[in-house]
Amino acid sequence: MKFVDEATLKVNAGNGGRGCVSFRREKFIPFGGPNGGNGGRGGSVWAVGDPNLNTLIDFRYARRHEARNGEQGRGSDQFGAAADDIVLRMPMGTIVTDLDAGSVIAELLVPGEKVLLAKGG
Repeated sequence: MKFVDEATLKVNAGNGGRGCVSFRREKFIPFGGPNGGNGGRGGSVWAVGDPNLNTLIDFRYARRHEARNGEQGRGSDQFGAAADDIVLRMPMGTIVTDLDAGSVIAELLVPGEKVLLAKGG
């Protein structure tokens, strides 16, 4: 087993789905009005401390993690479905930093602690 103590990841949150513009139109209802639905929420990316892991080998080759986009809304007041969140399990003591800003986002010291890396739309 290879020990990896440093990894560079690229994470992207999902975008929210587009809303729908729709108007209700029925024979005996003269002013039906709008009935379009909102788009679904995009998925977020979370980091979670796991006491059973001791290396970052899982992130050696899988470096890009993208959450899915929310579904678009439909007519008849149908809202789009929200996308699932992505949870990245990391060993305890992992320091998560933002390379662009050069700042520390979090340090995973508590088992099961969830840290938001990218918020979905």
